[in-house]
This record gives sequence, structure tokens and C-alpha cells, in this order.
Amino acid sequence: MPHTKLIYHIVFGTKYRRKVLTKDKRTELFKFIWGILEKKKCHLYRINGVEDHVHILTSMRTTMDISNLVKDIKVASHLWIEKERIFPEFIEWQIGYGAFTVSAYEKNGLIKYIKNQEAHHKIETFEDEYQRLLKEHDIDFDEKYLFDE
Repeated sequence: MPHTKLIYHIVFGTKYRRKVLTKDKRTELFKFIWGILEKKKCHLYRINGVEDHVHILTSMRTTMDISNLVKDIKVASHLWIEKERIFPEFIEWQIGYGAFTVSAYEKNGLIKYIKNQEAHHKIETFEDEYQRLLKEHDIDFDEKYLFDE
């Protein structure tokens, strides 16, 4: 039997990074996403975000595929947002996403970072944060295509 712990920091934004995830309703969105993760037997360490993006720190089974997990979260939450009319200005999620593996050693610091998203984004934009995360994880990207969605 394998002994593994796969922890992912998942980040995705709203289409065109529109600031439509209002503070008063974000907790409901986060609870909905938590429910999706529970059904998939993932362990949620932390979820938070601001008006234009979401951060999720979760572990997942080795048999799961990260792209399918993110797709399922985005599709289900999009349908739920439309049905509940929770964010009237929401169009859809961006096409892409970031998923970064995290060591168990980094987990507690990242939980704190995700918890403090509102304070953090008073000093760093989502665009700057996302590019920094890509660089920190040594992921190549072309800036002209990074935010075209």
C-alpha cells in the first residue's frame, strides 16, 4: 500500500478577473466548494479569496487527476452561482488555473497566507501574485497569454 500525501494549492480567477465575488456571499461559495471536495474525498485545509479569485489548499487521493478536480469545482460552482443568483455580475471562471504542489512542511504557512487574502491583496494585485506563484514554482509562461481570458 502506498503512503502518500498530495497537497495542492489551487488558484483560479473570474473571467477577465472581474471583481464580482462580493464579500457578503463568498463564504457561501467557499462552503459549496468544500462540499464538492468532501464528496471527492479530498481534505480541505483552507479556502479563501477576494473579489476576483479563489485559493484552495487541499489534499487529494493519488488516483485523482488535478485537472479533472479543478474542472469539476469550476463547473459545479458556476452552475450553483447561476442557480442561486448569488453573484449577479458573475459571467464564468477563467479558462486556466494554477495548481502547485506543496510540502507538508509548507502547509501551515500557506494556510495562514490563504486565510489573510484580503489584507494581502491590499498590497499585491492578483496578476502580480499569480505571476509570482508561477515563478516561485519554476513554471514557464508567456505574459502576453497569461491573462487573456
